Amino acid sequence: MSGIKEVRGAASVGCGSEPPTPLRRFRVAHLIESSRMYGRQLLRGIAAFASEHRNWILFHEEHSLGEEIPLRLRRWRPDGIIAQLAGAKMIRQIRRMKVPVVDLYGEEKIPGVSGILPDADAMIQMAISHFLERGFRNFAYCGFTNVLFSEIREACFVERLAKQGYQAHVFRYPPLAKPKGLAAVEAHARQYSAQLAKWLRNLPKPVGLLACDDTRGQQILFVCNEAGIAVPDEVGVLGIDNDDVQCELSTPSLSSIDPNVQAIGYKAASLLHQLLNGQPTCSDCSDKLLVSPLRVVARHSTDVLAFADPEVAEVVRFVREHAFDGMSLEAMTAHLKISRSTIERWLHRSLGRSFVEEIMRVRINRVAELLLTTNLKVEKIAHLSGFPHVASMSRMFKKVQGLSPGQYRLKVNTVS
Repeated sequence: MSGIKEVRGAASVGCGSEPPTPLRRFRVAHLIESSRMYGRQLLRGIAAFASEHRNWILFHEEHSLGEEIPLRLRRWRPDGIIAQLAGAKMIRQIRRMKVPVVDLYGEEKIPGVSGILPDADAMIQMAISHFLERGFRNFAYCGFTNVLFSEIREACFVERLAKQGYQAHVFRYPPLAKPKGLAAVEAHARQYSAQLAKWLRNLPKPVGLLACDDTRGQQILFVCNEAGIAVPDEVGVLGIDNDDVQCELSTPSLSSIDPNVQAIGYKAASLLHQLLNGQPTCSDCSDKLLVSPLRVVARHSTDVLAFADPEVAEVVRFVREHAFDGMSLEAMTAHLKISRSTIERWLHRSLGRSFVEEIMRVRINRVAELLLTTNLKVEKIAHLSGFPHVASMSRMFKKVQGLSPGQYRLKVNTVS
């Protein structure tokens, strides 16, 4: 389906006043692969911005990554373009049009072209923290060979783990000779399922495995099911992009990082708006601006405590189940029949945190989740998160997050 959508707004004119100066109209094209949730979320962000500003005429046509620019668009002569610039031919065509462009793919740094991308390093650190909190001390990565975003995420994962004293095992297979789109790359990767199964069996267990995206995560879960590899007990699998339909259709359901894609689309539209109006931007027109991920959406594929010591796993499970009950250390030791000094020693050895620090971490994470996913008032959030008072919650939250609860909620709003 294709078409041009005009976003209009009627301006009111006061009695006896001069008619307002008409807003300049901008013809804006977006070239985004929309068959996947990631692309559709980008488009939602762009649409949200356009609906607020009322003077954009939007060009929409189904588009695949790396596909050349349709002749119809070139004849339409847009004022600006938001695109996933993939492939040398498409980039050459875009540059010939000599209009402001915002890139959402990041294949290369293009002189004069701004870009907005998910913060890969922040996503990777979020993934590692998720695995560590669940007790994993072995790590693996599985992506797509010779695919840019996959290779960037792999490099960040390997480097970040090395800095923290861990090794990442990486699955590799021969690349597709002449890839024609991501769907072809995904189909090619499935041809190496037997090799992937053998690699998975030989990994040290239990292992936290990061997939480059949810499609690769779903492929890994399918191979695990076919090969009799237990998920999450032997292999905990985490994807990226949080395509909720794809994640829920996986067996078991796939945990995934939400990279805040709608915000990327919205901020891309906002940046293009500044460029079209000749306003200064926060980049030098060739920088890549990064958008922080929202959170890990935990589902069954990482729902495990993989600590080597079962007693430690039981203590951590009890803490996380009762962190919101106002539980004291004395009540915990009474229930577990373990001395206070032993509990503290176990937690320090396995988590690097004290009992109180672990309780507070769990509570703060709960506050952040409720601020992000609900419209509850802070008083109710404090109660649901185990804090006796809003003031103590706010003080501790700001200490950890660097923002007050209200500031945090505003920051993570996808169209802020």
